[in-house]
Amino acid sequence: MFKFSNLSYDAQRRVIIILFSIVPVALLITFAYIPVANMFYYSFTDWNGFSDKEFVGFENYLTIFTDPEYFVVFKVSLYYFFATFVQMGLALYFATILSFNVRFKNFFKGVLFFPYLLNGVAIGFMFLFFFRPEGTLDTVLNTLGLGEFIQLWLGNPDIINISLAGTSIWRYMGFNFIIFLGAISSIPKDVYEAAEIDGANKWHQFRYIILPSIRRIIQLNLILAISGALSSFEIPYIMTAGANGSKTFVIQTVDIAFKYGKVGLGSAMAVVLMIIVIVVTLIQKKFFKED
Repeated sequence: MFKFSNLSYDAQRRVIIILFSIVPVALLITFAYIPVANMFYYSFTDWNGFSDKEFVGFENYLTIFTDPEYFVVFKVSLYYFFATFVQMGLALYFATILSFNVRFKNFFKGVLFFPYLLNGVAIGFMFLFFFRPEGTLDTVLNTLGLGEFIQLWLGNPDIINISLAGTSIWRYMGFNFIIFLGAISSIPKDVYEAAEIDGANKWHQFRYIILPSIRRIIQLNLILAISGALSSFEIPYIMTAGANGSKTFVIQTVDIAFKYGKVGLGSAMAVVLMIIVIVVTLIQKKFFKED
């Protein structure tokens, strides 16, 4: 009769590792790798979600790269791309300030991280009220005597993406902030004390201690933020559904696949977006590669 205890230590170790890995690996394959493989397959068909899948080769990819309608929406991603740097700068600034001895620092940490805990749909509706005509923002501007600057924040194609990018900054800055704060907090205190003894002020500590110590974390945050900017969906879809020139590439992809029933073309767009994100990530890794 088989007894687990009769196995050698190495055999028991391998069996335990395999048993503990089966479930997560099965879930990963089922919900990640198989859907991605299917997406690649669908991208070479003219499937509409119900019909038989007819192989069309690279026709969907030729449509994407030859019809300006599908790539022009990447201009909208530029707003989120530049907003990424504002978001990173603010997160690093607040993380640095709150890493020093500041009164009510725990309260401010909670305030800054709280928006990231909120549901994206709730944030979308909240900012709809914030930006609507005679809404919260207009009321604040009128109170401050700045009524002449009031705009149709979500109705003017010239500023709608700035409004949405600002909402995105408010939504995601807490995530970058908490990662920066954790990295800065891991720097030993005696390094700061030695720097103070040598006459270093706070700016010198930031420039010569904090920045070099969290270089890897800045790289990670930058990759996550830019990848997120290229695949922006939640905020613009909930607040405007892509109206008034706010349609991003992901919203365009979802509309093509599910609103217009072109699952094959939508899958090809998703593959193109995935490749762009991978290429951008590789370029960033190359750029930040250490000597």
